[in-house]
Amino acid sequence: MFRYFFFYFYCVIKILEGSFLQGRLCASLLALAVWKPAEIIKDYKEGDPILHLRLEDESTLEYPVGPKDNPLPFLRNPDILVGENDLTALSYLHEPAVLHNLKVRFLESNHIYTYCGIVLVAINPYEQLQIYGEEVINAYNGQNMGDMDPHIFAVAEEAYKQMARDEKNQSIIVSGESGAGKTVSAKYAMRYFATVGGSANDTNVEEKVLASSPIMEAIGNAKTTRNDNSSRFGKYIQIGFDKRYHIIGANMRTYLLEKSRVVFQAEDERNYHIFYQLCASGSLTEFKDLALGDAEGFTYTSMGENIFIDGVNDAEDLVKMREALSLLGIKESHQMSIFKIIASILHLGNVNIVAERDGESCHISDDLHLHHFCQLLGVELEQMEHWLCHRKLVTTAETYVKNMSRAQATNARDALAKHIYAFLFDWIVEQINKALYTSTKQHSFIGVLDIYGFETFEINSFEQFCINYANEKLQQQFNSHVFKLEQEEYMKEQIPWTLIDFYDNQPCIDLIEAKLGILDLLDEECKVPKGTDQNWAQKLYSKHLSREHFEKPRMSNISFIVVHFADKVEYQCEGFLEKNRDTVYDEQINILKASKFQLVADLFQDGKDVSAPAVLSGKTSRINVRPAKPMPKSHNREHRKTVGHQFRNSLHLLMETLNATTPHYVRCIKPNDEKQAFVFDSKRAVQQLRACGVLETIRISAAGYPSRWTYMDFFSRYRVLMKRKDLSIGDKKQICKNLLESLVKDPDKFQFGKTKIFFRAGQVAYLEKLRADKFRFACIKIQKTVRGWLQRTCYRKIRKSAITLQRYGRGYLARRYAEYLRFTKAALVCQKQCRMVRVRRAYLTIRQAVITIQAYTRGMYTRRLYQEFLLHHKATIIQRTVRGWLERKKLCRARDAAIVIQCAYRRVLAKRQLKQLKIEARSAEHFKKLNVGMENKIVQLQRKMDEQVQQAVLIYHHIHHVIPIITLRVEELERENSLLKEEKEEMNQRILQFSKSSEGDVPQKELRLQTELNEERLRYQNLLKEFSRLEQRYDNLQEEVSFMFVLPLACGQDMGMENAAMDLSVFMKLQKRVRELEQERKKLQTNLEKMEELSSHKVIGTVGAEISPPITPLLILPLFSILQRQELESENKKLKNDLNELRKALAEQASDSTSSNEMHDSYNLLLSQLKAANEELDIRKEEVLMLKSQIVSSTKPTENFNLIVSLNIIQLLEAQLQSQSRKYQDELEALHTQIEVLKEDLEKKQEMLNHFSSLPPDALVEFSVQQEITRLTNENLVRHLIPSHHSSRPELTRQVTVQRKEKDFEGMLEYYKEDESLLVMTLITDMKPQAVSATVPCLPAYILFMCIRHSDYINDDQKVHSLLTSTINAIKKVLKKHNSDFEMTSFWLANTSRLLHCLKQYSGDEAFMTQNTPKQNEHCLKNFDLAEYRQVLSDLSIQIYQQLIKIAEGILQPMIVSAMLESGSLAGVKPMGYRNRSSSMDCESGGPGGYTLEALIRQLGDFFGIMRDHGLDPEIGQQVIRQLFYSINAVTLNNLLLRKDVCSWSTGMQLRYNVSQMEEWLRGRNLQQSGAVATIEPLIQAAQLLQVKKKTSQDVEAICSMCTSLTTQQVCSFLHWFSLQIVKILNLYTPLNEFEERVTVSFIRDIQNHLQDRVENNQLLVDTKHTYPVLFPYTPSALSLESLHIPASLNLHFLTRV
Repeated sequence: MFRYFFFYFYCVIKILEGSFLQGRLCASLLALAVWKPAEIIKDYKEGDPILHLRLEDESTLEYPVGPKDNPLPFLRNPDILVGENDLTALSYLHEPAVLHNLKVRFLESNHIYTYCGIVLVAINPYEQLQIYGEEVINAYNGQNMGDMDPHIFAVAEEAYKQMARDEKNQSIIVSGESGAGKTVSAKYAMRYFATVGGSANDTNVEEKVLASSPIMEAIGNAKTTRNDNSSRFGKYIQIGFDKRYHIIGANMRTYLLEKSRVVFQAEDERNYHIFYQLCASGSLTEFKDLALGDAEGFTYTSMGENIFIDGVNDAEDLVKMREALSLLGIKESHQMSIFKIIASILHLGNVNIVAERDGESCHISDDLHLHHFCQLLGVELEQMEHWLCHRKLVTTAETYVKNMSRAQATNARDALAKHIYAFLFDWIVEQINKALYTSTKQHSFIGVLDIYGFETFEINSFEQFCINYANEKLQQQFNSHVFKLEQEEYMKEQIPWTLIDFYDNQPCIDLIEAKLGILDLLDEECKVPKGTDQNWAQKLYSKHLSREHFEKPRMSNISFIVVHFADKVEYQCEGFLEKNRDTVYDEQINILKASKFQLVADLFQDGKDVSAPAVLSGKTSRINVRPAKPMPKSHNREHRKTVGHQFRNSLHLLMETLNATTPHYVRCIKPNDEKQAFVFDSKRAVQQLRACGVLETIRISAAGYPSRWTYMDFFSRYRVLMKRKDLSIGDKKQICKNLLESLVKDPDKFQFGKTKIFFRAGQVAYLEKLRADKFRFACIKIQKTVRGWLQRTCYRKIRKSAITLQRYGRGYLARRYAEYLRFTKAALVCQKQCRMVRVRRAYLTIRQAVITIQAYTRGMYTRRLYQEFLLHHKATIIQRTVRGWLERKKLCRARDAAIVIQCAYRRVLAKRQLKQLKIEARSAEHFKKLNVGMENKIVQLQRKMDEQVQQAVLIYHHIHHVIPIITLRVEELERENSLLKEEKEEMNQRILQFSKSSEGDVPQKELRLQTELNEERLRYQNLLKEFSRLEQRYDNLQEEVSFMFVLPLACGQDMGMENAAMDLSVFMKLQKRVRELEQERKKLQTNLEKMEELSSHKVIGTVGAEISPPITPLLILPLFSILQRQELESENKKLKNDLNELRKALAEQASDSTSSNEMHDSYNLLLSQLKAANEELDIRKEEVLMLKSQIVSSTKPTENFNLIVSLNIIQLLEAQLQSQSRKYQDELEALHTQIEVLKEDLEKKQEMLNHFSSLPPDALVEFSVQQEITRLTNENLVRHLIPSHHSSRPELTRQVTVQRKEKDFEGMLEYYKEDESLLVMTLITDMKPQAVSATVPCLPAYILFMCIRHSDYINDDQKVHSLLTSTINAIKKVLKKHNSDFEMTSFWLANTSRLLHCLKQYSGDEAFMTQNTPKQNEHCLKNFDLAEYRQVLSDLSIQIYQQLIKIAEGILQPMIVSAMLESGSLAGVKPMGYRNRSSSMDCESGGPGGYTLEALIRQLGDFFGIMRDHGLDPEIGQQVIRQLFYSINAVTLNNLLLRKDVCSWSTGMQLRYNVSQMEEWLRGRNLQQSGAVATIEPLIQAAQLLQVKKKTSQDVEAICSMCTSLTTQQVCSFLHWFSLQIVKILNLYTPLNEFEERVTVSFIRDIQNHLQDRVENNQLLVDTKHTYPVLFPYTPSALSLESLHIPASLNLHFLTRV
């Protein structure tokens, strides 16, 4: 590699010295390939006739050299200049160098744009490139023209910037051949202006400007052999701007529409697109009346025999055109009229004109197409049919009607079709201009001229003549402007100016437009009645044959040759007169003027006809009034003007406009005629470069000092040629001067300007050779030192290896001897052990046999002894049993004798007692005592028992009726249960199967769900951003309107805003009340259903308890009483539970309700009744338990007296329980009644709400005021009644009072309503972040929340709503006022988020109370649910976050590129990129001023410190840092992809170092988990890509594997487009030193093949406007509100602690 580069530059210097030696590179001229690169293979000496060359295909060529015929070939530029962005920066400026540079950029790097001085050369790639997106526009916005790669956006930005800076109108002139891409370039330029200079209001002018493109393409573009979308007219679009440089309007002027295409198309061409679009959409319902079919069925659309274009859908294009027409305000009726006129032209072309037998006349038979034509245009069929075959001749005496032949009639028909289409085209342009017109005063404008380039065909007619005439005028203006700029550059740099001759085409222009020129003679011939093309040609020969730029062909008398600036063009005179006249018969036009359709009639009316009263209707226009003296009918003004005259006038007007503006030039080049993507035809390219004036620009530049370097760039590039003592001088300019004077002896080869050094052609190559020699000498010295070091290192390695081998050999022998000794010892040990084992085995066998014999012998003796002991034990047991039986028998005989004696004695005593009782029973008094009241009680008990038995029988019969129903229901429920169980099992099986199948997809689903969540959150936040933007625009419009009205009107507007705020508050309050009433209704309904269900369960339970089998009458009374008692006890328990549930429900309703005082009173009454009933129930329960215990304790059922007493007690208890049950039943009925009352109240409230919502705003406010007065009145009445209600329970009142006195400070702040504005002004409007810097972070948020808590505590909803609304509006006003202050925005982001967290933390929601202390839970809000305001505050926080990001990005934007790509903070690595192209740079201070990486990191640290000091949540701060790092990555990477000068190895190393410093900054602040590192991963890979080797197939694999490391979810979006960026960076990679190799085309192709599967999105650049969705995690505060201290410096003395 080194040898090749050294040899190459050595060749260059020898060539400069005048000798052509072997190995030199040059360019040879070949007839077929224009220019080819070659290398000299044999030394050439002066005078040799042959130059021996080797071409690129390794073939040899003997090139003849002569002093006159064949001069020496041109020399090639050094490699550093190959692929240069600007052609004028080449050292050798000639045609082959320009062609080679364009070819290298186009084919190898796929760069379609190249600068050539002030001209942008654009080569059509015939492929859609992803370099025109909005992200590319953002990248070029605000950049200098030379800072980025050449682009149409760079030219547009330069025009926009000069318009704003110089306050001078600009023009962009786009020219080129058909198919070169002029229309697309002009479209992209207008898109840039529409994006950058969008309208300041809602008029959407920029969208209308862009909407004109599809319309003009449809009616003015067509397919030709050279271009599928060729513009067949020229247009100049003038975009107007206001003082703030926003688009306010536009205007379009068109030139020379090719009308002949309407009636004729060459082979493989099409008519205008609109015809095919209509035919493709003819099946639509709205187009049925047009009677259209396929385009092949119409003459005017089928001449080219190819009606389709690959990749184009005509029907879809028509939809886009109609949308554009609607956007421009063209009515649907007018659109249909346009389509009818276009369809009528197609039908007119199909009208069949039949010739008569004599051949002098013709006629039209009953033609369906003519009928459609007349119907669509609203004209009379008979008249049109007549005048299509006849014409009127007017003489001085009379008027004749003459027949026309078939050929004349056909020409007249085609002329009418062309005339109709031309008028329709002009009308549409006029409507577009009306839509783009604005009444606002235009401050400046930028014009975009899309004009046809120089054209030459085999047959050239009138259209080509006009086009080339226009190009002559534009080339003259271009030459003068380039010469002027060159002169200004020399004068600005104070360089001696010498006059440079350049081609002046004024003689050619005079030949065309001067008096008696070609156009004058053409107009004169058109005025002659019988003028012909042949007569006009003879006049040209006689007048101009002697002119230098006019020639006569040798073989033709009806053509002429004009020598244009680009080439000689032969024009055929045939058809010139007819096309110049553009005649159409007045009779046909008059028929169209009389159309019944207004648009068609207006289309052909001129100014005089419209204003003249003679034309009143279609019928009166046919009445001919002859004057007394016949006069020929005078044509209108338009018909008197020829096409050439009109074109010349419009061209002069255009040139006046262009001369009054600053022009910018875009020259479009067509690389090949086959429309193949990225195929470069050198011959065609050279022809176009000559035709468009690019080579003339090169020639003008080459005549002076084409190479220009700033002092700083020259010093950085060639400092290696300087000596140490030269560098000691502080002035770099002087160092550069001393160096050049010592290296270049001829002072005419360079000039020192004010800020630049100017070089003659070839001097840069000479300096590059000297620099290469210097590097070669240093390289040889380095190689010598390195080779010596390598040899010494090799010797040391050999010596070390020998010593190592010896050491290992000796060690090996020693190990072998040691191993022999170990083996000998091991053999002895093995023998010893083997003998020992054999002897031990014999001994163990004998020992085991002896032990076995002993064991069997001892066992036998032991068993014998055991048998003897067993026999003795059995005999002892038998003796013991016999003795016990004898003793027990003796005891039983003695006990029986004692019992007999006792019985006899007791019988004697019983007889004595019986005798005594019989005597007492005979007395009457005792009998009376026993029978007192017994009869009545028995009767009552009998009656009660009969009633209960009857009731039991009824219940029993009822049960018999209910049981079948219940049984059926149970069976149904069992069936349903079984079905549900089956479904459950089936669902479980499905869930198991699904879980098994989706077990592996869970991570992907989670990632997908997370991505969808982030996308949804981003979509919502984007909508919020759009809402804030619209809100800001609304505020701006309000401010503008306020300046236009007087003070009273402004005051009235303020009152209207206050009423609107009040309406909002009332609406929110009513909405909240509706929700509360709805919840209340649902709860009451639920309670009612529960009570009914419990009542039904009670009946069933009672029935179940009372079912019993038939028993005797004596036992049924006590058993039934016991069952009744148990049933009543269970019923009491159920009633108690029901009452407790009802009490809780009513308590919840009373706590939630905030509007009805009556409900509150009723709740208190019910609560007191329930408490009393509960206490009485407890008492009764205790009595039941006591009686039950007494009954259970009674153990003498045989006594009648105890039985009667028990029955009496049971009856008494039964009566008491029944009365208690009736009481509870009454209470339940009262509760049901209360529920009904509440329902009625709810319905009334609902009716009131409906009535309330239907009221107008004024009545709404009045009604809300009346309601508030009524509520306050009720509250006052209740306050008077409450003391009397509580007087009966003084201990409760005293207890509450004592509790309130014992309460400490509760963390609330009280303020008066009239102090609210002062509170908002102090805490928000006038608050400075420095005022609370030494206090608790987010102190304003805590104070505001404490005020809200107090308003909630006193149940003042109006105060809460007013404070929150005022707070939100005040924060918005502060942020609007300080929309560029990062500190203020960060301060209010922290406070807004903290206020949001406080509303969540103290909302009472259990989800937010998990981390609260018990004291904080006591401070929760009691009366209001502020969930809606939480959402509003959340949206406000998102808006503040977006504003914070916007401010931070605006501050970082100018620092990023300079700090990341241009600053050289890495020691030993100095960026040596290409010098900037801009000639307006001021380099006196040593180069462009820029920011360093330290400044960027310092700014990031300031941002982070401000957010931390303001108490912003760390999670939000991390999201801010991540977003800023993404912005840094996007801007840096976009600039890297759009700047060739920074795509080098040194930039990659510097970039990697800068990224590592930023990563270190993240680690130092503990921000690794923020995701910021992942956002700059593409930048890291881009830096690595610039540094890795790029040559072999292994390098391809390494690059592909390196660039697939982005697999995390955070940066998954980078995977889609990073493959495109790899190819782009490789294309841009430029070696800045001779020792680096260029990336070959084959290597890039291999990369593309490997990355082909990874390309999912064709987006090249990173979207700089992308924002991550922000997430505000809930972070509760540990601060106790009661301990918060408010400093006195805040002047909040009107707040009172509560």
